[in-house]
Amino acid sequence: AFNSPDAKRRSISFVGDGGFWHNGLTSSIGNAVFNKNDGVIVIVDNFYSAATGGQDILSSRAGNKTKSTKHPITEAVKGMGVKWLRHVDRTYDVTKMQDTLREALTTDEKGPKVIVASSECMLNRQRREKPLVDKAIKGGTRVVKPKFGVDEDICTGDHACMRLSGCPSLSVKSTDDPLRDDPVAHIDQSCVGCGNCGEVADAAVLCPSFYRADVVHNPSRWHRFLEAARRATISLLQRRRESRRLTFADA
Repeated sequence: AFNSPDAKRRSISFVGDGGFWHNGLTSSIGNAVFNKNDGVIVIVDNFYSAATGGQDILSSRAGNKTKSTKHPITEAVKGMGVKWLRHVDRTYDVTKMQDTLREALTTDEKGPKVIVASSECMLNRQRREKPLVDKAIKGGTRVVKPKFGVDEDICTGDHACMRLSGCPSLSVKSTDDPLRDDPVAHIDQSCVGCGNCGEVADAAVLCPSFYRADVVHNPSRWHRFLEAARRATISLLQRRRESRRLTFADA
């Protein structure tokens, strides 16, 4: 798709934010501007030098007592003379990323096309947020944590979600349905609620089987009442559906 005639066979290259500050600003961006390269450069901005342990770099968004941070990559790229520049501040928005890449590959503007794709490294984010969330829960504060799941009755078992997202929390699960041979997709307890699986499925128009559930810690009495009402309603509907399900007698 990227090598279609409309895209004029533009190349796509990727550089991480750590590599960008190490030598990519001059050897990649500067070289592309100087040589009037017509390709697409995607700078993966995850706020840290994630490959070497999550150290802060110039574009890190956190404050640092001994280092100078919060220098946007976009400003450095503009300073090198790049005219076509796009910034996607949430790369989990797969549809927006697709549209931005398509625009870069099909625009008539000459010169390098640079996309700064920014989203915090999920591993570092969990390291930063998990202690704070655990402390809040232990202190009795109401905390809502998102979780994603797959509806087994809707999933067809084509596993396209796994091939596209690569999420380590996605696996397969066998069903008890004798009419279905393929295992369905399953999200295990390691899910951190980033939402990428659902975003991929939605953007690719793959399936409607993904759902989001908010896990509420330390709920109020009102929220407990609502939860009880929801469970009763869902249980009623499930029993009604189960009573209409086709069953097979033992031979």
